[in-house]
Amino acid sequence: MNATRMQKVVAGIPTRLIIGGEHREAGDGATFEVLDPATGSSLARVASGTVDDAIACVDAAESAAPDWAATAPRQRSDILRRTYELMVERAEDLAVLISAENGKALPDARGEVLYSAEFFRWYAEEAVRVRGEIQTAPAGTNKIIVLRQPVGIAVLVTPWNFPAAMAARKIAPALAAGCTTVLKPAGETPLTALAIAELMVEAGLPAGVLNVLPSRQSGPVVAAMLADPRVRKLSFTGSTEVGRTLLNLANEHIVNSSMELGGNAPFLVFDDADLDAAIAGAMVAKMRNGGEACTAANRFFVQKGIADRFAVRLAEAMGGLRMGPGYVEGTTLGPLVNAKTRDKVAGLVEDAVRAGARARIGGTVPDGAGYYYPPTVLTEVTADAGILRTEIFGPVAPIVTFATEAEAVELANQTEYGLVSYVYTADLGRGLRVSEAIEAGMVGLNRGLVSDPAAPFGGVKESGLGREGGVEGLLAFTETKYIAVDW
Repeated sequence: MNATRMQKVVAGIPTRLIIGGEHREAGDGATFEVLDPATGSSLARVASGTVDDAIACVDAAESAAPDWAATAPRQRSDILRRTYELMVERAEDLAVLISAENGKALPDARGEVLYSAEFFRWYAEEAVRVRGEIQTAPAGTNKIIVLRQPVGIAVLVTPWNFPAAMAARKIAPALAAGCTTVLKPAGETPLTALAIAELMVEAGLPAGVLNVLPSRQSGPVVAAMLADPRVRKLSFTGSTEVGRTLLNLANEHIVNSSMELGGNAPFLVFDDADLDAAIAGAMVAKMRNGGEACTAANRFFVQKGIADRFAVRLAEAMGGLRMGPGYVEGTTLGPLVNAKTRDKVAGLVEDAVRAGARARIGGTVPDGAGYYYPPTVLTEVTADAGILRTEIFGPVAPIVTFATEAEAVELANQTEYGLVSYVYTADLGRGLRVSEAIEAGMVGLNRGLVSDPAAPFGGVKESGLGREGGVEGLLAFTETKYIAVDW
C-alpha cells in the first residue's frame, strides 16, 4: 500500500453535500480542505454546508419520512444487510480512506471497517424485531397496548476518531427504527461519511432517508436543526464540552437526546494478574487508533508488586510499534489527527515530566512533516498529576502505583467521567467486586476491548446519556405509545 493507491481512493469519493438523494454544492459555494495528517497536505476540498443547507436536509428528511416509516421492516432490513455486504466487499478501499483522512494505521482502519459493517448486520437483524406489548390492566377495566414508533427526524453528529464506526452506530439503528436522518460528520473526516452514504444508495436506500452535511460551521448548522420543530432526535458523539452545549440547545427545544461523551478510562492491574494478558490488553486498550479513542486506557493503576515489570514490558511493547503514514503497509502507529491534538499531547507529557514523571520511552515530538507523537510510557507519576485529569487522546501511558484494592477503586473513581474501565486480576471474585464498585458504564474484565454491536455502549456521570449498540441502541430511536382499549 502506498500514497498513489491512497490518492486514487480519495479521488473517487464525492465531495458535495448529499441532500434528498442529490449531490449539491454548498448554498454559498464554500468549501473546506481535508488534510492528510501524515503530511499536512490537502487531500480534497469538500462542500461546507450552511444553515440554509441544514434546513434543506431537514426538508428532505421530512419528505422521505412517511414512506420510510411505512416501509416494511423486512425491506429496511434488506437494505441494511446489503450495506453490510457492500462494506465488507469494499473494506480495503474504505480502510485506506479512513487512514488517509484520520491518520490511523491500516490494521486499525481495517478493524474499524469490519466493526462498522457489523452494526449494519446487527440492526438488519433487529429491524424486524421492534416489539410492542399487550396486557390486561390490573383493574381489569381495559387492555394496555404498547407500540414503539419511530421517534422522527434524527440529527446524527459524529467525531473524527472513528469516522465509519460512529456513523454506522447511529445510522443503522435509526434507519432500522424507521427514522429519516441528517448526518453531520466531523470536519476532519467527512470523506468516509460520504463514502458510506454512497454505499447505502447502492444498497437501495431511498432518497432523503440519509442526508449528509459536511460543514465547517458545525455550531450554527446543528443549532439551526435543533431549533427546527420537525427534528425530534439528537444523537451526538464527541467531547463533553460540546455535548454540554448541544444538550442546552436540545433542552431548549425538548429534543430527545443521546450523548456519548468523553472518557478517562482507568486500567487496573493487580499483583496476581497474568502479566502477558495484561500487556496484550493494555496495547489494545491504549493503542487502538493510536490512543485517540474515548475508550482508550488513560490512567494505568498498577499494584506495587508488579508495577516495575509491567512498566518495562509495556515500554518494550509500545517501543516496538512502527510510526509512519497510516496508509503505508507496515505502519502500526500513524500520526495524530491534527497539529492541535499533537500539541495538546506534547504539552501534557511535558507538564508531567516537569512535575517529576519519568519517560521510559518517547516523550518528544519528532522532527519532520505530519502530526506525529511517539509511543510514550511515563512512570513515577503522582496520583494528583494533571495528565490524569484529562483525556490524553494520544499514545501516552502514565503509570501510577497502588497498594490495596480499596485504593485502586478510589483512584479509578477520581474523575468526572465514567465511560469504560479495565481490570486485570486472576481472582474472579475480586474482578467482579471491583467491576461493580467502579463508576463506569462498561468494564473490560481481563479484556482490553469492550466494543460490540450487540452490547449497550455508553457511560455514566459526564461520559454521556443513553446507550448505543444492542437492543437499547434501536429503542433510542423510538417513542413508546400507549393505547388504552376495551374490547
